[in-house]
Amino acid sequence: MGSGKIKFAIIGAGVIAPLHARAIQLHPEAELVAIVDSVMEKAQKLADEYSVPFIYEHIDQLLQQCDVDAVCICLPSGLHSEVTIAAAEAGKHVLCEKPLDITLANMDGMIAACRNNNVKLATVFQKRTTELAIQTRQAVKEGKLGKLVLGDAYLKYYRSPEYYKSADWRGTWEVDGGGALMNQGVHGVDIIRWIMGDVDSVFAYAAPIVRDIEVEDTAVAVVRYKNGAFGVIQGATSVNPGQEPRFEIHGEHGSIIYADSGIKLWKTLDGEEPPAASSEHKAEGSDNPQAISEDGHYILIDDLIHAIREDREPLISGEEARKSVELILAIYESARTGKEIKL
Repeated sequence: MGSGKIKFAIIGAGVIAPLHARAIQLHPEAELVAIVDSVMEKAQKLADEYSVPFIYEHIDQLLQQCDVDAVCICLPSGLHSEVTIAAAEAGKHVLCEKPLDITLANMDGMIAACRNNNVKLATVFQKRTTELAIQTRQAVKEGKLGKLVLGDAYLKYYRSPEYYKSADWRGTWEVDGGGALMNQGVHGVDIIRWIMGDVDSVFAYAAPIVRDIEVEDTAVAVVRYKNGAFGVIQGATSVNPGQEPRFEIHGEHGSIIYADSGIKLWKTLDGEEPPAASSEHKAEGSDNPQAISEDGHYILIDDLIHAIREDREPLISGEEARKSVELILAIYESARTGKEIKL
């Protein structure tokens, strides 16, 4: 690929698409050339807002008629694999919104299609780009907490009944793939697993306690990590008001607790002061799904561009993104069967 701009298309003009549009427009090496949505009015509205030249009703039209290098997939979770595979087979790189998809078979198909067609598959987990996550993971990797004993994620969001009624796919097994964990909590599930390492087994409860939906609005899981540590993952969209996501990492020699708003506790074996924040932290999306900054999306757009140019793996590859969904599916299986599930 030459030194020209990487041409992007956005597939799906819903709530998350403007974050991708802004990030692409801000990037000096990126150009947003097309929007695809089955509802043409939505595609047109987003295209007008960001001065995008082409709109299409279907991905096939985009792939046949438009010269693009990469696509951003902003569709409901259960539709990710079909579109990713079509894009990969047409030789397009893919940046897919979280979760990668909602079944292991679908995710494996996406990963294989991108590998076989020599295109990059990157995933949006923007919480991994935050200072707090990176600093915490680094401290853990460097052994600053000693042997890990506990790794907990508290992911207590609020989503109103109106939110679930706003689109017929929300809160369904078939297209949303789950509830509080698969849609909102997947970010935090990804973070705790990224910091603590892979999970060995889970035991969980999950149910719709207050919302009239088929998937869970409240879930709690006990996890055993492969390194021997234990942990708790709580996910909800039923908590009012929503709380900022919070991560608590404890080792025999120290502890780190942080939330979106900053570090709450930083005690390490070497007695170092907590790292200074270079930017102001704020809770994102705990009550309002649109209250998210595009900073993380910009970093991931930038990373994909460099992955393409340098022919390297993206920061968050398909294989890496698969792990959080595998864990959530195990939590659902445990809640359904009442058994501990080995991963």
